[in-house]
Amino acid sequence: MDVLLNWKGKMAFEGAGDSGFMQKMDADESVGGENNATRPMELIAFGLAGCTSMDVISILQKKKQDVKDFQVKVHAERAEEHPKVFTHVTIEYLITGKDVNAAAVLRAIELSAEKYCPAHAMLSKAFPIKLVYKIFDEDGNMVNEGEYK
Repeated sequence: MDVLLNWKGKMAFEGAGDSGFMQKMDADESVGGENNATRPMELIAFGLAGCTSMDVISILQKKKQDVKDFQVKVHAERAEEHPKVFTHVTIEYLITGKDVNAAAVLRAIELSAEKYCPAHAMLSKAFPIKLVYKIFDEDGNMVNEGEYK
């Protein structure tokens, strides 16, 4: 995989990887940016969320789960001092559907974490990642919640 970034002035960059899709980055005004684009550390969290999201929804679809809505939240705690690395991450899977099976959700999360998601495999070597889920019925009532350990 290759990525090329081009400096656009101050702390702004634009670039693309092998997919060819353009991505912009910028920094907060307090560090010389103009606050016009995503931060690099946000992109790492997006990458982790995207990687596991694609795995889990794909597996749930293969398991014939009737998923109507699916969200993944990533909460990343960071060190106070530079380089302000991630110190702990919680990934929360929010699944809404009809009769979604908790065992199927847990298995999908397990397969993503243990087999398929390279972002999780790589980043979990650097900091702990907690995996939790909540299942909601079509009316928005929570019917199950748990944690993959």
